[in-house]
Amino acid sequence: MAKSPDRERARFDFEHWVPAVSMLRGYRRAWLAKDLFAGLVLTTMLIPVGMSYAEAAGLPVITGLYASIAALTGYAIFGPSRILVLGPDSALAALIAATVLPLSPGGGSQVVALASMLAIMAGAVCTMFGLVRLGFVSDLLSDPIRYGYLNGIGLTLIASQLPSLLGFSGAGETFLDDVLSVTHAVLAGQIHLATAAIGLTCVATILAQRRLAPSLPGIFIVVFVMAALTGWWLRHAYHVVVPVIGAIPSGWTLPRMPSVSWPEIRRLSGGALAIAFVSFADISVLSRVFASRADRNPDRNQELIALGAANLLAGLLQGCPVSSSASRTPVAQAAGAQTQITGIVAAVCIAALLLFAPGLLAHVPHAALAAVVICASIAVMQIRDVARLYRRRRSEFAVSLLCFVGVVLLGVVQGIFMAVGLALLSFVWRAWHPYDAVLGRVAGLRGYHDVTRHPDARQLPGLLLFRWDAPLFFANANIFAEHLREAIARSGRDVRWAIVAAEPITDIDVTAADVLARLHDELRAQGIALCFAEMKGPVKDLLRQYGLFEKFTHTAPFFATVGEAVEHCVASGRHR
Repeated sequence: MAKSPDRERARFDFEHWVPAVSMLRGYRRAWLAKDLFAGLVLTTMLIPVGMSYAEAAGLPVITGLYASIAALTGYAIFGPSRILVLGPDSALAALIAATVLPLSPGGGSQVVALASMLAIMAGAVCTMFGLVRLGFVSDLLSDPIRYGYLNGIGLTLIASQLPSLLGFSGAGETFLDDVLSVTHAVLAGQIHLATAAIGLTCVATILAQRRLAPSLPGIFIVVFVMAALTGWWLRHAYHVVVPVIGAIPSGWTLPRMPSVSWPEIRRLSGGALAIAFVSFADISVLSRVFASRADRNPDRNQELIALGAANLLAGLLQGCPVSSSASRTPVAQAAGAQTQITGIVAAVCIAALLLFAPGLLAHVPHAALAAVVICASIAVMQIRDVARLYRRRRSEFAVSLLCFVGVVLLGVVQGIFMAVGLALLSFVWRAWHPYDAVLGRVAGLRGYHDVTRHPDARQLPGLLLFRWDAPLFFANANIFAEHLREAIARSGRDVRWAIVAAEPITDIDVTAADVLARLHDELRAQGIALCFAEMKGPVKDLLRQYGLFEKFTHTAPFFATVGEAVEHCVASGRHR
């Protein structure tokens, strides 16, 4: 019996929203061994990284492990990518700390509740944006702005982790506070030599492993083998006490809503939006990279839904906000991951560790976790890309630098919002002041070209060819009119025809239409006919809606090409 089209459509829609169903339907037995192995390899990285980022955010280390389990599970169900890995991220750690720690200076269970609610709020924003198909919002953050805030976050995180790395207390609320605290501790001789030795050795080992043997699970080796054993050995052999994370709670937590008051929720809203924007940008870039390698088109809206689901689940499990990971995803890929079963295997392994062997984590030194965060911060910083901006386009380098300074000096949350504001301002400025040109004929070249780029271009007497490279809207319409008037005045000739090469004009709003109507009448009173060439059909339809199409065609028709417009003017004899 044939299946009904409605049933087939419903099944397709369900599998679109829950990609795990179609993944399981098409799963191959040959993939299982690869996914199991990749899941085990991924676990060796996820455990120390999850703990490190949680501690960097001022949270108990188990919060990062709960968040890792939730992120892997949520994305495996709703994520469209076969191998993308989600979890606690270095770019979010500073944002979480800047948002929740001022609301709960004493830490404890309340700071966990605040971080969990922050994950739920950020997840709700991501899910909503995905459902209403606003995945394009991530395009607002240009690469120079991303470089700026990532560099700012990286430097802020490094400064915040130096006290733990060197074995003294005194972390501040801002980057400058951290720098002053570290400087004072060094000058006062407060560095704990054993802790500093472990921390600096971990940093050197991780950086060397990345360069010399990138296929090895360097973070796992450093944290659980060298650091943990060294800390235990120093304590028992030489009675040197090295700060360690200590025992973590065994067992499991049931999903529940965190207990947070409405005033606290309002104060979390800014941080939730900042986390959502950063996560938007990260998952958008990473999904495009891995989709292009697999010769697939990324579904950005579904990525946002999956990101939202991962954060919602992380919040319900008393975890912290999560994002995509540019460091853990390549690990899964290199280990042979075929599907999101890899993430499920890793989530089960982390859960098993918490249930049956939580004591394995007790002797991990805080300095080792700080080393992981510092190395991750170094990796996330985009120094070479900023240097490339300096060589190629100084204006975008200045925007990136301004964003970096904002994150470092104003604070992470404020800096992120400044980055979004800069992105919007940059977009508006370019549309507000687009490029325009007077056109002429160049010997040996077809068509009409910018006279500033071709000084030998010839302009016909009585004609002015003008091109405007942007839509016409309320903010730039008067600028268009003013630039056209100036071009006519500069021509030094008896202009009778002003021909606008309108192909780049993709839209005309009501305000711009009114400006065009007034400009048309003004030029006509001066004996100059305003006409348009190569205007797109949808834009002409807008002029019809505004009642201006007939007004303009009364002077001259809308020409299909600039050449046709010039021939019409020449034939009319009015250019003489």
